[in-house]
Formats: sequence, C-alpha cells, structure tokens
Amino acid sequence: MSTNLQIKQKLSSNSKTWLITGVAGFIGSNLLEELLRLNQIVIGIDDFSSGSDDNLIEVKDSVTEDQWLNFNFIKGTILNYDTCLQACQNVDYVLHQAAASSVAKSLADPIAANEVNVTGFLNMLTASKSTGVNNFIYASSCAVYGDNISLPLKEEYMVSPLSPYALTKQIAAGYASIFDESYNLNSIGLRYFNIFGKRQSIDGDYSAVIPKWIDCIINDQKIYIYGDNQISRDFCHVDNVVQANILAAITENKNALNKAYNIGSGKRTSLKKIYEMIQSSLNIKHKKVSIKNPRKGDIQHSQADISNAKKFLKYQPGNNLTDDLLKTIKWYLKKNI
Repeated sequence: MSTNLQIKQKLSSNSKTWLITGVAGFIGSNLLEELLRLNQIVIGIDDFSSGSDDNLIEVKDSVTEDQWLNFNFIKGTILNYDTCLQACQNVDYVLHQAAASSVAKSLADPIAANEVNVTGFLNMLTASKSTGVNNFIYASSCAVYGDNISLPLKEEYMVSPLSPYALTKQIAAGYASIFDESYNLNSIGLRYFNIFGKRQSIDGDYSAVIPKWIDCIINDQKIYIYGDNQISRDFCHVDNVVQANILAAITENKNALNKAYNIGSGKRTSLKKIYEMIQSSLNIKHKKVSIKNPRKGDIQHSQADISNAKKFLKYQPGNNLTDDLLKTIKWYLKKNI
C-alpha cells in the first residue's frame, strides 16, 4: 500500500480541521489543494507578503465547489497574536509554513527574519497550546546544518547555522522542544531540503534555482551560478513535502513526535546537471551562464538522510527527478502562455 493511499484511507471518512499558515505561498497552497481534495476542513492565514492570491484562485479552480466551501481564509499576519489565537480555534492540526525564507534577505535584514521566524513562530506555538491543538507541524530547513561535509546529512549531526535565517529555524526548534516539555504540545519539525514544483515564485533576485532557471531559459536571459556549477543540492518535489506534512500530523506513533526530520529525496544533483536537464526538457539550447563568487550563507553541497522520516513517519518520496522537473516545467509553460 502506498503512503498516499494510506493517507486517503485514513482521512476519507474522518474529516479534521487543519490550519495552514502561509496558505497562499508555494508550499502552503499545495497543502491546501491536497487537503481539500481529501475533503478536509481547512483554515488558512496569509498576509500576502510573499504569497499570492493567484495561488488561491488556482486551488479553487482545481477542486470541487463543495470542497472549496471547506476553506476559510483569514487575511492576517502571524505577528499579531490575536489573529493566531482566532485562527487556532477548534483546529486539530497546525501546518506552520509561514516564514521569511531567504538566506540572502535574512543577511540583509536579520531583524525582519527574526520577527517572522521567531516571534511569529512563538505566537503560533502559544496559540496552539492555548487552544488544544493536537499536533503542531512546522517547516524547518536543511540550512541549520551549515556547510557540513559529512553527507548524507543526519538529524543527529551538530547544527551550525551560517545565516540569520538558519539560526531562526534552530531557535524555533528550541521553542518547540520547550513547549513539548513544559506544556505537552506535540510538534514535529520538517527540515526541508531544496523543494521545487508548481507555484514556486520566479520573482526577485532571491528566487529558487529551478523556477528562476526555467524562466531564464524560456526567455533567453542570463543565468547566474554562485560558486561553481559542481555545487550540488538535494532537489525534492513539493508533492513529497505535502505527503510529509500530512503524515506527520496524523501519525499515531508516539515515538515519532517532538523530533525533527529531513525531508528531501535522499539524492543530490549538481547545478550543472539541473541546468542540462531543464534545457533538455524544454528542448532549448541556452548558453548565457555566468559564474559568480559564492554568496554569504550559502552551502556548497546538501543531501538528506531520510531514513528516520521513512521509519517514523512512513515517508515514501517519489524519486524521479526527470519526471518531476518535466511536470514543473509544463506548469510554468502553461502560466507563460
């Protein structure tokens, strides 16, 4: 039985209430779409600082009218505790995705990163504790490991943040641990590696590699690689992240709770290979590449050891990077028409 089938069987006749923070964002909107298709009740909160109303419209168009009626949207910020408290009322599971998620932006403005990723996180934890949320699932990052050369990265490795963004994620994990010990609030942290897929933003200097490069190749624009093209990442499709969040929320394994898990593909691919794969999928020859010095806070290589996620959460990622890239590219081509 596949993991996704297990999820469907468990939730098909058991409607729960879910809260997604950052619901109009890349990962949040993908979570929303899947949960509505599973006939769940979803509350979403977003202030549109990085999310988009277009993402919510696309989700609406992808589900039935009755499923869409199960969604209640709150326009607001997690920096307002009263908004968090309102959103958490009668919620079974929280999927906390809202974040200031750019390493480069956190270096430029560490105060803003701390406000969202620490103060906002603490607001959500406190509201969840006060309203009796069952499980609090939160987005973390592989950035907490720093530039650890021992690959694949295991959860027990020492964390060594290289940026304010990475540090805020580790501080958040510390708060989650304290809320478990002091208030019995169950939580699970998901350390995302390099996630890609539909609805990931291509805008700005800090957009993720895959959507940015798809856009540049389509529009014959220059691509910049910071460091060299042998830098490698664990690229993981957003469908795997959706699966991991839902599995973490509904787990009945008490030994799985109050831990952090790597969420990736378990493999790593060089930026050079990704560039070649995108060109091949688009059938476009693109030669405008410029190598620049590494950016502060960036790591050279990453690869997730996902054995704990498989063992405790029953996580079963799809691992066909070619197919996942093609699926992503088709979505961007459709949006460009």
